[in-house]
Amino acid sequence: MADRYLVVVESPAKAKTIKKILGKGYEVMASYGHLMDLPKSRMGVDVENGFSPEYIKIRGKGEVVSRLLGAYRKASGVILASDPDREGESIAWQVANLLGIDVSSPCRVRMYEITPSGVKSAFSRVEPIDMNKVFAQQARRVLDRLLGYELSPLLWRKVKRGLSAGRVQSVALRMVCEREKEIRDFKPEEYWVIDVVVLSSGGELTLRLSRLNGRPVKISSAEEARRVEEDLRRYPLSVSSLNVGRIYRAAPPPFKTSTLQQEAARRLSFSPRKTMTVAQQLYEGVDVPGLGTVGLITYMRTDSLRVSKEAQEEVLSLIGELFGEAYLPERPNVHHKGGANVQDAHEAIRPTYVRLTPEEVKEHLSPDQFRLYQLIWNRFVASQMAPAVLLKGVLWVEAGPYELKYEGISVEFESFGRLWPLGIGEREMPRLDPGEVLKIKEIRPQQRFTQPPSRYSEAGLIKALEENGVGRPSTYATIVQTLHERRYVVLEEGKLKPTALGELVNELLVSNFPEVVDVQFTARMEEELDQVEEGSKGWVEVVRGFYERFKPLLDRVYREQERVKLEPERLEESCPKCGSPLVIRDGRYGRFVSCSDYPRCDYSRSYQEQVGVPCPVCGAPLVRRRSKRGRPFFGCSRYPECSYVAWRLPRRGEGAFEG
Repeated sequence: MADRYLVVVESPAKAKTIKKILGKGYEVMASYGHLMDLPKSRMGVDVENGFSPEYIKIRGKGEVVSRLLGAYRKASGVILASDPDREGESIAWQVANLLGIDVSSPCRVRMYEITPSGVKSAFSRVEPIDMNKVFAQQARRVLDRLLGYELSPLLWRKVKRGLSAGRVQSVALRMVCEREKEIRDFKPEEYWVIDVVVLSSGGELTLRLSRLNGRPVKISSAEEARRVEEDLRRYPLSVSSLNVGRIYRAAPPPFKTSTLQQEAARRLSFSPRKTMTVAQQLYEGVDVPGLGTVGLITYMRTDSLRVSKEAQEEVLSLIGELFGEAYLPERPNVHHKGGANVQDAHEAIRPTYVRLTPEEVKEHLSPDQFRLYQLIWNRFVASQMAPAVLLKGVLWVEAGPYELKYEGISVEFESFGRLWPLGIGEREMPRLDPGEVLKIKEIRPQQRFTQPPSRYSEAGLIKALEENGVGRPSTYATIVQTLHERRYVVLEEGKLKPTALGELVNELLVSNFPEVVDVQFTARMEEELDQVEEGSKGWVEVVRGFYERFKPLLDRVYREQERVKLEPERLEESCPKCGSPLVIRDGRYGRFVSCSDYPRCDYSRSYQEQVGVPCPVCGAPLVRRRSKRGRPFFGCSRYPECSYVAWRLPRRGEGAFEG
């Protein structure tokens, strides 16, 4: 009988793609994610015995394990091909453990792209399971369980039942709450700007008052602005200098996980979780005529900007064919990795077949898959193009002791701007000669106020977490999603706002566990987990170091912390029945709006969470709702007058579509 190997991956979609690539001689099966985990009903960590985790088979996975065992007994050998990160390594270890496979034997392959060449390359390097990666994942899981399992009962006793806290999520919540406090405490300061519309030989021009006696001008009141305006009218205006120069703007780097999530949010209105779900589909495989079922992008959980030599040569050849030699850089672009604790084992996120343009595969993709593939393809090709060339001009005009400024910018050579926005608003520079006298047409004083920092968007929070070394590509989307699920934050006009509950939990954690929710401390923990993965530190040492700092604080809070009262969140609305302020309360079935004078007034209504996007049909705010099965969807706040609904959040200006 011919040899037949069992290949185990996480998902049926990935299994289907790899099966078609491998062909006969291989049976490819899915584990459907993790097979083992810590028990839900107890801590499952033996603190007294080296923090030993108690792994049990996940409920409902018995049939999957039985099928894998049956196939394994008939197979000549087994290959574990789960994703090439810590979670994937842990899944491979779980499968090996349940099937009785020696983890030190060659049984593990790591695929960074699911294409015939990518699979062939991976299967030529069958290695043992990397136990350092497994230990790093185990350390993270145990740390999260220790903190969550110990803190959650504390929150139940001191705040309300059903609350929970996570190690990294609590740091993210702190960042959101601290930004909210900055906004709340912000005191706007008045200032004025003065624009002067002048007539010149080149036409009408608007100058901005910039300097007085060689120093930046500061105008803080209407009276000052009036005096300056009167002063300006006393002096002749003449051109003192015009400098025009070239600016070379380098191509943007290809995507890594965090930047993909940020740009998908900005340009496609995708949540981080949705971005990763659609990217997973593109990675695991799509049917493409002529190629079969193949993965269209490389592995999407990465913080690397590295591109393989073969992929770079292919894209440079394509750029030359599509755009011409002028669009090629003098030397191939190498984008340097950035951010804290970057792991450079993977490549950047890129198309696996760069010659498959978005339009060529559009009919084989869902609308969301197409839009994300187009984003990834455009960014990758743009990343390997020559610098764009901009012309920037600065015009200075004198009026006695005052100096006024005009800046113009235009594109001389767009280069990668053909595929990726340059992000500039072109403003033509008139050709004026030094000494030319200008005539004032109008002076426009404008009152302004300094603005508070803006709230984080979901993508903005991920960017801040990454910059501070908190979290990893595999966890960013989960961090944000968890804050929503715990009702610690809401989206208001597309930005994260902490709820009253979120602020209360954060206050309790910050005041009692300052180190645990400290950004730098959490970043150091991430570094230590990286050291475990590298084999330079033991996982038990990392866990013990954390727990020995955490447990005494926990014991003290249990003894000393008084129960805190959760005040309902006030709305800027009055009760239509009695005129008292309306508040948001948390009930058994979710949030609802109620009268603050309850129980004397029983007014209540459902709570509608606005998402910051207008209805494409009538323009009223869209709200997030849930179906009977708990799936979130978006509907018009004017329902039933307007019946617009959709599963996907539409972009601004997008028309109605079928949900």
